[in-house]
Amino acid sequence: MLYPFMTLDDDTEIVHSEPQLIDGEERVKVVIEQPVEGGFHSAVCWLPHYSWEKVEGFTKDEIKAYQELLESVSHVIIALAREGGFGRAASF
Repeated sequence: MLYPFMTLDDDTEIVHSEPQLIDGEERVKVVIEQPVEGGFHSAVCWLPHYSWEKVEGFTKDEIKAYQELLESVSHVIIALAREGGFGRAASF
C-alpha cells in the first residue's frame, strides 16, 4: 500500500510505502509521479539509501532536485511509514 505524502505546485505526487525489510534492513519506497500530457513522468527512490530506479521522463537535474527534497524530509517520511501514513500518525 502507498500513502500520500505531498503534492507539489505542479501536481507532482509523492507517496510512500510502509517499511519493508529488505536484506535485513528497513527500507521505505517513495514514488514520485508528475502528470504530463499523455501520461506521467515517474521515479522510485528507496530510503534511507536514496537508490533510484524506474526513472521515466525526468531529467538528471529534476532527479537531483527530488533527491535534495527527499534528503530534507526523509526522516518524516520514514516516521510516517512506520505509523501508517498521515492519517494514522499521532505525532504529526
